[in-house]
Amino acid sequence: MLHRPALAAVPLRAVAPPAAAVVLGAVAVALELSTPDGVSAALELGTGPIDLLTALVLAAAGAVVLTAQPRSVPGWVLAAGGLVWALDVVATAWLGWAVSSSPARPGASLAYWATNRVGVATLLPLPLLLALYPTGRLPRGRWRGPVAAGLAVCCLLPVVLAVVPSQVAIDRAGGDLPLTSGLDLDPTTLPLPAAVARPLLDAVLPLAALGVLVATLSLVARHRAATGLERDRLRWLLWAGVVDVLVLALGLVVPGVSGSVGLLVAVTVTSAATVVGLLRPRLVDVDALLGGTVVYGALGAGVVLLDALVVAGSDAVLGSRASERSAFVVVLLLATVGYLPARSLLWRLARRLLVGHRDDPYRVVSQLADRLETAETAEEQLPAVAAAVATAFGVRYVGVEVQRTGGDRVLGEHGTRPADVDALDVAYRGEVVGRLLLPRRGLRARLSRRDERLLGDLVRQAVVATRTAELAAQLQAGREALVLAREEERRRIRRDLHDGLGPALGAVALRIDTARNVAAGDPVRADELLRQARADAAAVLADVRRLVHDLRPPALDDVGLVGAVRQQAERLAGPELRIEVAGDGVGDLPAAVEVAAYRIAAEALHNVRRHAAASRCAVLLAREPGGLRVEVSDDGAGIDPGRVSGVGLVSVRERAAELGGRCEVLCPEAGGTLVRAWLPAPVPAPAAEGAR
Repeated sequence: MLHRPALAAVPLRAVAPPAAAVVLGAVAVALELSTPDGVSAALELGTGPIDLLTALVLAAAGAVVLTAQPRSVPGWVLAAGGLVWALDVVATAWLGWAVSSSPARPGASLAYWATNRVGVATLLPLPLLLALYPTGRLPRGRWRGPVAAGLAVCCLLPVVLAVVPSQVAIDRAGGDLPLTSGLDLDPTTLPLPAAVARPLLDAVLPLAALGVLVATLSLVARHRAATGLERDRLRWLLWAGVVDVLVLALGLVVPGVSGSVGLLVAVTVTSAATVVGLLRPRLVDVDALLGGTVVYGALGAGVVLLDALVVAGSDAVLGSRASERSAFVVVLLLATVGYLPARSLLWRLARRLLVGHRDDPYRVVSQLADRLETAETAEEQLPAVAAAVATAFGVRYVGVEVQRTGGDRVLGEHGTRPADVDALDVAYRGEVVGRLLLPRRGLRARLSRRDERLLGDLVRQAVVATRTAELAAQLQAGREALVLAREEERRRIRRDLHDGLGPALGAVALRIDTARNVAAGDPVRADELLRQARADAAAVLADVRRLVHDLRPPALDDVGLVGAVRQQAERLAGPELRIEVAGDGVGDLPAAVEVAAYRIAAEALHNVRRHAAASRCAVLLAREPGGLRVEVSDDGAGIDPGRVSGVGLVSVRERAAELGGRCEVLCPEAGGTLVRAWLPAPVPAPAAEGAR
């Protein structure tokens, strides 16, 4: 259950700015109502309500930030900006009310000075916010000096306007203000000649604009270098800047949006972006918001420009020589034949230029399929996938990294790899099978979550295709290795039979024949020859047993898999090592699975006996759906992580892999070593009824 904070928990400093702005606004409204309309128009004091709304927006945004972060410098900038703006609104309203009577009411000169001389201070929150957001400190490094100088120039602007003679400022503005003849327009003016004051005023205005530009550029530079949460916060202010530029551009085309209305929109957007960026920077996907704003802003500008060209062209062609009906028909014909297709084409081209083909998933999948068809091996497929993704999404660099079944990785790239990249994991069937590498910097590289999902789906299918090709190659290599192993095994058996058993049996036969020949004349010699023949026959029998054991341990047929493992455990156990074997209920298993399980368990037990220095060892054989689990654990010294696997562990992994299983060697935190293997072992089909 969520609990709302009590009003007493809200700090007074957060409530004060909007409360003061509301009070000042009420005073300004009362003064406006008491001022004749002609006076405000003569002094050009309009847009009072819009300026008051601007003050309230700034103060409210500052209050929201200060409620959550009482020491936030950007929050204080917003709050102070709202108060300064509210004071300017009150000063403007007071000036109109004061000069509406003759003589002017008290405070008229001060109100004029606050409005026309230092009123430009209402613009100071913008460069301050650009320079101090979001940490409240000036940027570090090479930007610190230029930004500080730019802020100093911006703060110098109201000072210069306050000290130059009023007539110089009025002449530069290009006019004169009525109803101010009896006022003191120069309460803070320095005795500067016009030859000095006018160039000073002409210089400080562009320098102040340059200071705002420097603060903006520093924000962009900090954004490019930032990562993580700070980058998300900076992107919110960048988004506000893009919206402000679009509002300014719209004001140049649509007069109704210019002036104070556009300024109110810009201030509202900037204030809202600052609040969200400071308090909830990940409230929404700011990357998608920023990218969409840029895209649709560019499209809107292009459409407006095309509209203007059509209207201007129609007016140039028709002029005043055609009637309204004819003009309507011609304009409708032009719109149907040329304008609407051109507008649709502009929309598609702009979308393709800015966001690639990501809005047309079928096209992306089709292009990817075409590229995969022309590539045969995994080394050729991965660069093809990277090129397809880069083309579809308008990204300068794409890397696709796939983990092979053997553990090594293969990387396919398109473009030049930048210094900083972001890696997106690619999962298949719950297992991470690879990564997608994208450049970290650059607007076009910042993809929305929807784009990342589409990329993930594409690369996942491509990775599956690549792994399928790799598995097909491994299957072919496995078949070749199987044939070679079979022929090598036949050669070895033939060599053992031909070079070992054959001559040994021949020697036995010769000794028996010799014994028969000398039996009548030398019985002692015959008996000795027969004893040698018997010893040779015993050696031959041992070789035959060795050959049979190498092909398949006889204990598997005599006592089964669990019994054979128990016999092996009994031979290796001793007073210092106790071995327990559990595995009753394993059931019938394919012959290859029995041999592999026995060899894996035997090799693991030999390693425990030789290297582990353990006092206890446990062997588990457990039947699972679709396979057999073999575990050998001990409480010994474990395995050094930096130690290279020996022949025994390699053979254990190979035996599991030969059957399509897997094997891992772990060192649990409790100590010892755990060898765990899983071998696929489908349940044998029941024999057909009546089968013999």
